[in-house]
Amino acid sequence: MFNRLLVREKLRQFYIEDNQQGDLASRIFDQQQTGTLTLLSKDTGVFCGTAVIEEGFRLLEPNATIDMKIDDGSTIMPGTVIATINAPVHVLLTMERIVLNLIQRMSGIASATHDLATKIAHTTTRLVDTRKTTPGLAIFEKYAVTVGGGYNHRRSLNDGLMLKDNHIAYSASVENAIEKAKSFLGPMDKIEIEIENESMLQAAIRSNVDIIMFDNQTPEWIQSHIHLVPDTIQTEASGNINTTNIEAYASTGVDFISVGALFYGQKALDISAKVVM
Repeated sequence: MFNRLLVREKLRQFYIEDNQQGDLASRIFDQQQTGTLTLLSKDTGVFCGTAVIEEGFRLLEPNATIDMKIDDGSTIMPGTVIATINAPVHVLLTMERIVLNLIQRMSGIASATHDLATKIAHTTTRLVDTRKTTPGLAIFEKYAVTVGGGYNHRRSLNDGLMLKDNHIAYSASVENAIEKAKSFLGPMDKIEIEIENESMLQAAIRSNVDIIMFDNQTPEWIQSHIHLVPDTIQTEASGNINTTNIEAYASTGVDFISVGALFYGQKALDISAKVVM
């Protein structure tokens, strides 16, 4: 679920950034003149962004009338009407681009997530995202993953502890890194560690971590080693996983597959806005 207060605050920041001296073009309109803006899909995919539409236009006009025609997670195609918004014309045109930029990106992420999640829906493996979000947009991008049928990995650096290659190198060994981490963790904190070979895998198992990530390993390598991991430790595959190989990774029996390209490798869906007065 979205934190509506945070969404509203983000939209306020985006508005200030885009309108530091006000919208010059909107001055041609009578400030009381109203109109109706229609959001229309020009692409095929999964829609995401209801809260952005509702909070965005009501940021400037609390009494704006917003009629959502579809819900988050709905399939859209060229010609699908997403929403109509009635408000002063200057409000509609001032907020149009901020809203469009966000819902197009969110819908693109939701669509890509849906495509990958569908490919492994017949397995017990869950698709998760990463922290490779766009700075400032994590709340929107991670929500889009859940709308598309995926799950959120860490939402911030405080959401569990992940030991990566640089942490291990600093500590001189897998065991040392895990021992240091356990010394300050609370009862609700989990430890995940990236492993790159069998020696690291064995060390992680001996140290009884919560999650082991097979980082940049082939499905064949994971398949031949996953039986070493006890049921008390969950497993994750990560690194260069895409539409062509995700089923092979899921077939290894890992609990999670993380895909960073959900954020940095997707195109935004094409959505247009038309105002009628």
